[in-house]
Amino acid sequence: MHKNKTFASFLASVLGGFGMHRFYLYGKKDVGGWIHLLTVPLSLISIIAGGNRPILLLASLFALSVLSGFLEALIIGVTPDEKWDALHNADSGRHSISGWPLALLLVLTLGIGAIMAIAMLARTFDLLYTGGAYG
Repeated sequence: MHKNKTFASFLASVLGGFGMHRFYLYGKKDVGGWIHLLTVPLSLISIIAGGNRPILLLASLFALSVLSGFLEALIIGVTPDEKWDALHNADSGRHSISGWPLALLLVLTLGIGAIMAIAMLARTFDLLYTGGAYG
Protein backbone atom coordinates (compact mmCIF):
# COMPACT_ATOMS: atom_id res chain seq x y z
CA MET A 1 0.00 0.00 0.00
CA HIS A 2 1.34 3.43 -0.94
CA LYS A 3 1.82 5.80 2.03
CA ASN A 4 1.24 9.45 1.15
CA LYS A 5 3.76 11.80 2.78
CA THR A 6 1.42 14.81 2.71
CA PHE A 7 -1.40 12.83 4.34
CA ALA A 8 0.98 11.45 6.99
CA SER A 9 2.16 15.00 7.76
CA PHE A 10 -1.46 16.17 7.96
CA LEU A 11 -2.33 13.37 10.38
CA ALA A 12 0.69 14.20 12.53
CA SER A 13 -0.27 17.89 12.56
CA VAL A 14 -3.95 17.44 13.34
CA LEU A 15 -4.15 14.14 15.22
CA GLY A 16 -0.54 13.73 16.31
CA GLY A 17 -1.46 13.83 19.98
CA PHE A 18 -3.47 10.66 19.43
CA GLY A 19 -0.75 8.94 17.35
CA MET A 20 -2.90 8.50 14.24
CA HIS A 21 0.03 9.22 11.92
CA ARG A 22 1.97 6.36 13.51
CA PHE A 23 -0.94 3.96 13.06
CA TYR A 24 -1.23 5.08 9.41
CA LEU A 25 2.47 4.47 8.78
CA TYR A 26 3.20 1.38 10.88
CA GLY A 27 -0.14 -0.25 11.69
CA LYS A 28 -1.87 -1.20 14.92
CA LYS A 29 1.21 -2.86 16.43
CA ASP A 30 3.21 0.39 16.63
CA VAL A 31 4.29 1.04 20.22
CA GLY A 32 4.85 4.76 19.58
CA GLY A 33 1.25 5.19 18.44
CA TRP A 34 -0.05 3.46 21.55
CA ILE A 35 2.13 5.65 23.76
CA HIS A 36 0.64 8.76 22.12
CA LEU A 37 -2.86 7.35 22.62
CA LEU A 38 -2.14 6.38 26.23
CA THR A 39 -1.48 10.01 27.16
CA VAL A 40 -5.19 10.82 26.68
CA PRO A 41 -6.65 8.63 29.46
CA LEU A 42 -3.66 9.32 31.72
CA SER A 43 -4.23 13.06 31.36
CA LEU A 44 -7.98 12.67 31.94
CA ILE A 45 -7.37 10.61 35.08
CA SER A 46 -4.87 13.20 36.24
CA ILE A 47 -7.37 16.03 35.66
CA ILE A 48 -10.13 14.21 37.53
CA ALA A 49 -7.89 13.27 40.47
CA GLY A 50 -5.84 16.48 40.46
CA GLY A 51 -8.31 18.62 42.29
CA ASN A 52 -7.46 22.32 42.28
CA ARG A 53 -4.14 22.11 40.39
CA PRO A 54 -3.67 23.88 37.04
CA ILE A 55 -4.92 21.90 34.05
CA LEU A 56 -1.68 22.54 32.13
CA LEU A 57 0.20 20.65 34.81
CA LEU A 58 -2.34 17.83 34.96
CA ALA A 59 -2.61 17.42 31.18
CA SER A 60 1.09 17.89 30.51
CA LEU A 61 1.51 14.38 29.10
CA PHE A 62 -1.08 15.00 26.40
CA ALA A 63 0.30 18.48 25.72
CA LEU A 64 3.76 16.98 25.17
CA SER A 65 2.21 14.35 22.92
CA VAL A 66 0.58 17.07 20.80
CA LEU A 67 3.82 19.03 20.57
CA SER A 68 5.74 15.90 19.58
CA GLY A 69 3.08 15.30 16.91
CA PHE A 70 3.88 18.73 15.46
CA LEU A 71 7.58 17.88 15.52
CA GLU A 72 6.95 14.53 13.85
CA ALA A 73 4.87 16.28 11.16
CA LEU A 74 7.84 18.51 10.38
CA ILE A 75 10.23 15.56 10.29
CA ILE A 76 7.91 13.60 7.98
CA GLY A 77 7.42 16.62 5.74
CA VAL A 78 11.08 17.46 5.24
CA THR A 79 12.09 13.88 4.49
CA PRO A 80 13.19 13.72 0.84
CA ASP A 81 10.72 11.89 -1.42
CA GLU A 82 13.31 9.26 -2.42
CA LYS A 83 14.08 8.42 1.20
CA TRP A 84 10.36 8.41 2.04
CA ASP A 85 9.67 5.94 -0.76
CA ALA A 86 12.56 3.74 0.33
CA LEU A 87 11.25 3.66 3.90
CA HIS A 88 7.49 3.39 3.38
CA ASN A 89 6.75 2.61 -0.28
CA ALA A 90 9.39 0.11 -1.33
CA ASP A 91 6.77 -2.41 -2.50
CA SER A 92 4.12 -0.06 -3.86
CA GLY A 93 5.70 0.59 -7.25
CA ARG A 94 4.70 4.27 -7.08
CA HIS A 95 6.82 7.33 -6.42
CA SER A 96 5.94 10.21 -4.13
CA ILE A 97 5.87 13.75 -5.49
CA SER A 98 5.51 16.37 -2.78
CA GLY A 99 4.22 19.76 -3.82
CA TRP A 100 2.91 23.04 -2.50
CA PRO A 101 0.18 21.57 -0.27
CA LEU A 102 2.89 19.90 1.82
CA ALA A 103 4.92 23.12 1.97
CA LEU A 104 1.89 25.11 3.14
CA LEU A 105 1.04 22.43 5.70
CA LEU A 106 4.58 22.55 7.08
CA VAL A 107 4.50 26.35 7.39
CA LEU A 108 1.18 26.18 9.28
CA THR A 109 2.45 23.34 11.45
CA LEU A 110 5.60 25.23 12.35
CA GLY A 111 3.64 28.40 13.17
CA ILE A 112 0.97 26.73 15.28
CA GLY A 113 3.49 24.47 17.01
CA ALA A 114 5.76 27.41 17.87
CA ILE A 115 2.82 29.42 19.23
CA MET A 116 1.73 26.47 21.38
CA ALA A 117 5.25 25.82 22.68
CA ILE A 118 5.77 29.49 23.58
CA ALA A 119 2.34 29.67 25.25
CA MET A 120 3.07 26.53 27.27
CA LEU A 121 6.44 27.90 28.37
CA ALA A 122 4.93 31.25 29.35
CA ARG A 123 2.10 29.63 31.32
CA THR A 124 4.50 27.22 33.03
CA PHE A 125 6.75 30.07 34.14
CA ASP A 126 3.68 31.97 35.32
CA LEU A 127 2.58 29.00 37.41
CA LEU A 128 6.05 28.30 38.80
CA TYR A 129 7.15 31.81 39.66
CA THR A 130 3.93 33.70 40.45
CA GLY A 131 1.58 30.91 41.40
CA GLY A 132 -0.69 31.73 38.48
CA ALA A 133 -1.13 35.41 39.27
CA TYR A 134 -1.50 36.32 35.59
CA GLY A 135 -4.37 34.01 34.82
